[in-house]
Amino acid sequence: MVEITEKAQVYFVELLAKQETENIGIRIFITDPGTPMAETCIAYCKSGEEQPDDKRVEYNGFDAWIDDRSIPFLEDALVDFAEDRMGGQLTIKAPNSKVPSVSDDSPIEDKINYVLHSHINPGLASHGGMVNLVEVVEEEIAILQFGGGCQGCGMVDMTLKDGVEKTLLEQLPQLKAVRDVTDHTVTDNAFYK
Repeated sequence: MVEITEKAQVYFVELLAKQETENIGIRIFITDPGTPMAETCIAYCKSGEEQPDDKRVEYNGFDAWIDDRSIPFLEDALVDFAEDRMGGQLTIKAPNSKVPSVSDDSPIEDKINYVLHSHINPGLASHGGMVNLVEVVEEEIAILQFGGGCQGCGMVDMTLKDGVEKTLLEQLPQLKAVRDVTDHTVTDNAFYK
């Protein structure tokens, strides 16, 4: 999983001590894991802010909470700290964060992101557009948001129904519907106006 070097552990102990909060640790997670937009994040985690599925890892002087959904994407990840004239720099290397890792038992969000970023967005990119998953709500409804040339595009309804929704529902039969929450009144970058 995530390796935190000794220098990084010392850095975290010092940083957390400055927070003047009892039982504060860190939480490590990846936003949009397995997609080109993946970002590896480290945040403060006060007692009670950890998620029920997080994995607790004890370090010398602090606890780290690792997001369960991010664990496969944090394989071979390294957190290091290098001192320099300005104080130092924390670096996070997670080489597998953007690598699709989808299996039958993957969360529905990962499956949707895989289809969006490997099958749908490459086609939308030819018009300068893209679509991202915002969330999955009750009854397996995917909430999406268009951007770039798709935001405000006059053809977005056709793109949504005949392209995005059709592809997602065919590849992920557990999905019931797809909804668009994009503000299409903004037409600055629209491909078709």
